[in-house]
Amino acid sequence: MADPKGFMKVARKDAGNRPVHERIADYSEVEQVLNSEDRALQASRCMDCGIPFCQWGCPVDNLIPEWNDKLYRGDWKAAIDLLHSTNNFPEFTGRICPAPCEHSCVLNIGEEPVTIRENEVAIVEKAFAEGYIQPQPPTRRTGKTVAVIGSGPAGMAAADLLNKAGHTVTLFEKDEKPGGLLRYGIPDFKLNKCTIDRRIRLMTEEGVEVKCSIEIGKDISTKELINSFDAVCLTIGAMQPRDLPVPGRGLDGVHFAMDFLTQQNRLVDGQEIQDGAKISAKDRHVLVIGGGDTGSDCVGTSIRQKAKSVTQIEILPKPPEKRAQNNPWPYYGKILKNTTSHQEGCERRWNISTIQFNSSGQQVVSADIEQVEWVIENGTHSMRSVPGTRETLQADLVLLAMGFVHPVLDGLVNDLGLELTERMNISVNTNHQSSINNVFAAGDATTGASLVVNAIASGRRVAGNIHKFLIPS
Repeated sequence: MADPKGFMKVARKDAGNRPVHERIADYSEVEQVLNSEDRALQASRCMDCGIPFCQWGCPVDNLIPEWNDKLYRGDWKAAIDLLHSTNNFPEFTGRICPAPCEHSCVLNIGEEPVTIRENEVAIVEKAFAEGYIQPQPPTRRTGKTVAVIGSGPAGMAAADLLNKAGHTVTLFEKDEKPGGLLRYGIPDFKLNKCTIDRRIRLMTEEGVEVKCSIEIGKDISTKELINSFDAVCLTIGAMQPRDLPVPGRGLDGVHFAMDFLTQQNRLVDGQEIQDGAKISAKDRHVLVIGGGDTGSDCVGTSIRQKAKSVTQIEILPKPPEKRAQNNPWPYYGKILKNTTSHQEGCERRWNISTIQFNSSGQQVVSADIEQVEWVIENGTHSMRSVPGTRETLQADLVLLAMGFVHPVLDGLVNDLGLELTERMNISVNTNHQSSINNVFAAGDATTGASLVVNAIASGRRVAGNIHKFLIPS
């Protein structure tokens, strides 16, 4: 244990964020860092509980008490070794994970959990700075080849472990740079893309071959893919967005959130976007439909683009500020989340349904909305309109951030003829094996859209199953 009385002597201290007036002028990371001394004190608050509920709440089973102890004692090398034993990319999860571990921390009963997420990213950044993280290519090769399709967190995790096991791994990405949703879906003010480049560079030095701007089914036929590799792993994400089929949906100025976010990430990366193709919030009244993280990212990006106003609406009820009785510790707290983007200036409304979009010519200018209420009928929740609550919101840019429904099926998935689940995700067995013997799948492509940490966990599991398939015991 770091310090048996640490949680009694030291209060929780968050690193905090850059001032609002400063950060909305750029796309640099919002979160600040604590010095090593303060970070060690925060690690001292970990009680090394007899039952580590934090580890129970962590999808990758991070050895949280163990590496907190090493952090407290200043043994950064041992701390990063423990972190890497369960998590390929703590620099990602330490920045963007919603930290279910902290929700499960015993100290969270008193609402002052250990700063687990911040401790995690502090360890990995210190390890990179001190040179503790170096390329470690496998000492021998198995002669087996694996293609991983999709370079998001699940694909990167699978490729990393399969390469470390000695297989020859090729990581294919349809976009111009690797990283998937990490690179093109998450704004730079939450995750600087140099972080991805650093890890990809390490993986390539260890032997992973990364091929970008290649779409399977177009640039390489699916038949050629299957015949060229001993195993194929599909980690293509769940990128089919949920649409809003209401009158006016086809108007100019109504866009899927991810089209807006990916374009801005490319602009930050120095790429040029033709004027006619630009989606800009500058001097616009922005309406974000959807109350999740993607919607929040649209809020922060719109504010940085100098929108006139930003309104975010959600069809579901407003979450409580404290846990409800049916949502006890140590489960993830379903409570109101105020992100750094919300703190920058945004009107938020709940229990709001969109009826239609209105236009001037072909340009959207407003949206008709109404309030709804949720009732329980026959044991299920159902929604009904509240009479007399219809109103019109000014909106000349509408961003649809209502989540994703399943993987994109056109192309690779349909060409392979893979079996799908009822929700149109790729169907796999307990070994992550699809309906084709040597084709495996993992991550959001099999579960629907989820957390980055869940994708990493799934990528790690599929790597183990592919290894067993290639090298039977």
